[in-house]
Amino acid sequence: MAVHARESQIESRTTVSPYRWVMISLAFFATAINYVDRQALSVAAPVLIDQFHMSNVAYSRVLFGFLLSYTIMNAVSGPVIDRLGTKAGYALCIAWWSVSSALHAFTTGALSLGVFRFLLGIGEAGNWPAALKVVAEWFPERERALASGLFNSGSAVGAILAPPLVAFMIFRVGWPAAFLLVGILGFIWLVFWLKIYRTPAEIQTEIRSSPPNAWRLFKTRFVWTFTLSKIFMDPVWYFYIFWFPEYLRRARHFDMAQIGEYAWIPFFIAAIGNILGGIVSSWLIRGGMRITTARKTAVTFFALWMTAAIPAVLVHSAWLSIAFVSIAMAGYTGSLANMLALPTDVFEKNAIASVYGLASMGAGFGGMLFSLITGWVVDHFSYTPVFVGFGLMPLVCALILWVVMGPIRSPILVPAS
Repeated sequence: MAVHARESQIESRTTVSPYRWVMISLAFFATAINYVDRQALSVAAPVLIDQFHMSNVAYSRVLFGFLLSYTIMNAVSGPVIDRLGTKAGYALCIAWWSVSSALHAFTTGALSLGVFRFLLGIGEAGNWPAALKVVAEWFPERERALASGLFNSGSAVGAILAPPLVAFMIFRVGWPAAFLLVGILGFIWLVFWLKIYRTPAEIQTEIRSSPPNAWRLFKTRFVWTFTLSKIFMDPVWYFYIFWFPEYLRRARHFDMAQIGEYAWIPFFIAAIGNILGGIVSSWLIRGGMRITTARKTAVTFFALWMTAAIPAVLVHSAWLSIAFVSIAMAGYTGSLANMLALPTDVFEKNAIASVYGLASMGAGFGGMLFSLITGWVVDHFSYTPVFVGFGLMPLVCALILWVVMGPIRSPILVPAS
C-alpha cells in the first residue's frame, strides 16, 4: 500500500499541469488517423475490385491479411513500445502504418493489396498500447478512464470522417493519390509529436526500468482474465464495424445512398459514449469507491446498455433499430474507456503497453472466430440470433471481471526477467 500511495502522490504532482490535455489530444488525433487509414480501403474497395477484377474470396483474403497481422502484432508491439519508450515507440508505429498506407497507391492486384494491408496491420496494432502509455504517464487514476475515452473517441471520429474524405479525394484525384494523401496525414502528426511529447520528469526512473517478460505478465491472473473478458467484448465492436452497413442493406433494405446518409449516426453516438464512460468511473471514484471496483461497476453499467442490440433486430422501424444500435455502440465505448484504464491502474508504467497488447492479441483471435461464426449464422438463419448474441456477450465480460478476475491488489509487480 505504501508503494501505491507513493505512486499516487507522484501522479498527482505530474498531472497538475493542463499540459496533459495537449498530450492526450495528440493520442486522439493519432487514433483518428489510424481509423481513416484503416477505413480508406472500405471506401475505395468498389473501385479496386472492379479495376483489378477481384472476386469476393480474393477481397476477403485481403481483409484477413490485415486482421492476421494486426492481431499478432498486438502482442509484439506492446513490449516493443515499453522498451523503446512512449515517444519513440508511438513514432515508430505511426511512421510504419503511414508508409504502408501510402504504399496502397502502388497496388497492382489482389496480392500486392493484401501485402500492403498486412503491413498496415503491423503498424496500426501499436496505437492503443502506445496511447495507453500516454494515459499512464500523464493522468492520475481518477482521470484515466476519461483520458482513455477521449483518445479512443478518435476511432469513432475517424470512422465518421473517412467515407466523405476518402470518397472526395478519389473523385478529385483518383484512388492512388487518395492513398498517398491519407498516408501523409500520419507524417504531419509525427512532426507535432516529436516536437511536443515528453515524459514527465517525475517518472523518468520508473519508465526507464526494464519492462517485465511478456510470458511472466501473461501468467498473472489479471492478464489472462483480462484477455478472457475482452474476448467477449471486443468482437461486438468488430460486428458493428464490418456487418452493420450490410445489415442495413439486406435486412432493412437501405440503398447505398441511405447507408451513406445514416450509417454514421451510431459512430457519432459511440464517440459520446467514450466521454460518458470516463465521467461515470470518475464520479464513482470521487464518491469513495475503490479504483478497480469503480472500473468494473462502470463496465457493467455500460454492458447493460449493449443489450439494446436485442430490440434493435426485433423492432419493425429501421430508424428505431438505428437508435437501439447507437445505444449499444455507446455502451461499448463507455465500457471500453474503463477497460482501457484497468491495466494502467494495476501495473507499473513500464508494463502498460505489454499488458494491453497481450490481451488484445487474445481478443483479436476471438474477434476473428466470432466473425466467421457471424457469417455462418447469418447465412443459415438470420441476423436475429447474431444481434441477440452480441447483446448478451458483454454481460459475460462483466461477469468475468467480477467473478474470475476477483479483487485486484495494485500495483502488480512483475520481475523484468
